[in-house]
Amino acid sequence: MRWCAPFVGAAMLLANQTQADSFRLGFPLDCTIGETCFVEDYVDHDPAKGKQTDFACGLNSRDGHKGTDFALLSFDEITKGVAVLAAADGVVFRTRDEMPDDRLMRGVTSQNACGNAVIVTHADGWRTQYCHLKLGSITVQPGENVEQGQVLGFVGLSGQTNHPHLHFSLFQGKALVDPFQTGPLGQCEASDTSLWQEPIPYTKTGIMTAGFSDHIPDLKEVRSGGAFRETSASTQPLVVYMHAAYAQHGDLLTLSASGPEGEIFEREIVLKSPQASHLRAFGRKAPPGGWPKGEYLGEALLTRKGKVIAHRFVHVTVN
Repeated sequence: MRWCAPFVGAAMLLANQTQADSFRLGFPLDCTIGETCFVEDYVDHDPAKGKQTDFACGLNSRDGHKGTDFALLSFDEITKGVAVLAAADGVVFRTRDEMPDDRLMRGVTSQNACGNAVIVTHADGWRTQYCHLKLGSITVQPGENVEQGQVLGFVGLSGQTNHPHLHFSLFQGKALVDPFQTGPLGQCEASDTSLWQEPIPYTKTGIMTAGFSDHIPDLKEVRSGGAFRETSASTQPLVVYMHAAYAQHGDLLTLSASGPEGEIFEREIVLKSPQASHLRAFGRKAPPGGWPKGEYLGEALLTRKGKVIAHRFVHVTVN
């Protein structure tokens, strides 16, 4: 079956305001924002190539991103099961439940990047799409009526993703709509046009990028991608770096790494002053005899007063 985001090429238009006034969304995931999940990326409101802007004129998006990413904080949550919920009453339009949960994204193309997924149609031409579900977890069939809050499936690792999250998209007809701000997507503004029944907290602070490196990188290297390592020799240091935007005084950053033999390090860093840009890194030299070969997982976690505001998983293969 060839479909991913069925309206990826669609014009990003303003939804009819009268219809928007009567349509509201429930939260599409069985988790708690700031505790067990967080909003990782919003719809991109900047049409310029190579740039991104979220609905509030912040940077918490990706270039050309056509949805909202609700991310989990642990791969273990896939095994435990986090339910994906219908955001509104409707009828199941289409499903796909055939792709493996594979962090390496083998066999993923532009046609199936959404992974295992559900599309639900709603009144007045509204349509919601739920991507990256767990293989074998989808509980509904095309043509089935669903109610707001009904379980559609569970978060997985299918399609174009290397970490557990739900990619949620909203359309009206062929127009992509940002549920946080239903104005034109070519602009950002602070407005009260959210379609969520219950407000979802927003913070301008976000992690722009994170990764593994074999040295402490500078900002130029991080921005160019030159610091990033997908593979590393067993004799090289293992360093996790993170570049954040608009962090506040007192925010707590935790950088950690683990490998085949367990935890390598966990470092807490209190950010001392509000800045538009923060780059932090921490690592360890290779032990005598080198690192064991295999897959290594790094994490960058940013919290504020105990609430999660940003998080990134990173991976490297030691050869």
